[in-house]
Amino acid sequence: MTHLQAGLSPETLEKARLELNENPDTLHQDIQEVRDMVITRPDIGFLRTDDAFILRFLRARKFQHFEAFRLLAQYFEYRQQNLDMFKSFKATDPGIKQALKDGFPGGLANLDHYGRKILVLFAANWDQSRYTLVDILRAILLSLEAMIEDPELQVNGFVLIIDWSNFTFKQASKLTPSMLRLAIEGLQDSFPARFGGIHFVNQPWYIHALYTVIRPFLKEKTRKRIFLHGNNLNSLHQLIHPEILPSEFGGMLPPYDMGTWARTLLDHEYDDDSECNADSYNTPAKDIENDLSPKSMKRSQSVVDPGVLKRMDKNEEENMQPLLSLD
Repeated sequence: MTHLQAGLSPETLEKARLELNENPDTLHQDIQEVRDMVITRPDIGFLRTDDAFILRFLRARKFQHFEAFRLLAQYFEYRQQNLDMFKSFKATDPGIKQALKDGFPGGLANLDHYGRKILVLFAANWDQSRYTLVDILRAILLSLEAMIEDPELQVNGFVLIIDWSNFTFKQASKLTPSMLRLAIEGLQDSFPARFGGIHFVNQPWYIHALYTVIRPFLKEKTRKRIFLHGNNLNSLHQLIHPEILPSEFGGMLPPYDMGTWARTLLDHEYDDDSECNADSYNTPAKDIENDLSPKSMKRSQSVVDPGVLKRMDKNEEENMQPLLSLD
């Protein structure tokens, strides 16, 4: 075992060997092979190429050197293409701070039975008057940056549960093609995290319709890991044990405290709102939402047209059944 694997438990070391093809004898060589590819992309500013940093990309792509490098390049390219998103990229930024305090994201204390960190989002908590959807994405990316420092999570990965209870049609109308493209590129294509499952619960019909439309733009691997449970929490419990879930998800634990993860990141600044006022909420992030131009969704420039959704027959809404994949 090298010093780069020092933070891993024996069980996780074995998992890394079996599932990710991680070999302590060739680890430094694997890292160097990825680092050597940096010169092939002079258009990208690779701000970090140290061993520990490159290792997380190798783990995310099961030690396939070229795929790990491509992810590394996309990570920095995404940041270059969306510079305003990463200005004031810290927990105390007003927009990020408010999103964090509302549980975007939350993190459960217990890992699942595969050692994965469980992130939770309660979609209806979004306060549109105080922060934008871009701020929520920034808060999620910032949180992942902090969590991925843990080598155990680099190997074991994450699970995401999104509760759509009380998420309104008006809120859903803000999920524009450009916003969805930004999120897909940032999370699916440009971040070195292994997502073992993305679970939708209590989703209304218009979220189900939205997913049906964006599904073709997701990678096959991502699609297989998305589970739409509706209000069938028993199907969620087949995959994540209720013993570690809060009561909102039919679990045995008390209701989730939305500020849990925010307090971890903000520490003593959690209750300091002196810098947060009605006029200071991240104008650059709001500009991003207004100015984004979709570039990746080639099939359609329209994800969900509110006019179309309003015309959907109410019977169709009632007949939409939750999809559950147990792949």
